[in-house]
Amino acid sequence: MENSPVLQRWLQEVPDVQSDIRNDPSFRTRLRLGYLNLPSQENNSEDVSGISVGIEDVFIGRSGITASVDYQSAFNQDQEDYGAEVRYYVLPLGSYVNVAPVVGYRHIESDRNSTDGVNLGVRVVLSLSRTGAADASLSQSFVAPGTSEEVGITTLAVGYALTRHLRLSTQLQQQNTPHTKDNRLGVLLEWML
Repeated sequence: MENSPVLQRWLQEVPDVQSDIRNDPSFRTRLRLGYLNLPSQENNSEDVSGISVGIEDVFIGRSGITASVDYQSAFNQDQEDYGAEVRYYVLPLGSYVNVAPVVGYRHIESDRNSTDGVNLGVRVVLSLSRTGAADASLSQSFVAPGTSEEVGITTLAVGYALTRHLRLSTQLQQQNTPHTKDNRLGVLLEWML
């Protein structure tokens, strides 16, 4: 009994499980740093490497509103992608499945295309563990929707904890512009706060 935090908590006071499910998030705020594989901007050349940094799901109070910021860049080509967004998770934060509309700003620049503007979309999160140890997410958003420079971004991400605070995450992203379709693969280390 002495080694079980759950039993200790129950012996002190019976917890309000329903309140925990509503207010205790099943995913955590994460600092991210990782490697990206980006498509080359030159015809018939190999893909290029890049870096990705960011912070995901910073909770604003005890609400379902979070903020995220990220930056991606190629090492040896003029490619960069950065943005900030606000998400509102509509289901209780402790749910194993959650859905959030996304509103933000994104800038995408390469030799072939340059777009920036409002970023609108939706994100679905499947939390396999209430501690943030494992989850998967799928998001679809549109940068500068309704314009000739509109870019659709589909992102699938899967994360798994290596330790209590450190996770390994993979991210597959497809960017659809009026002229091209680019796929990006990222492998990231995440520090859970």
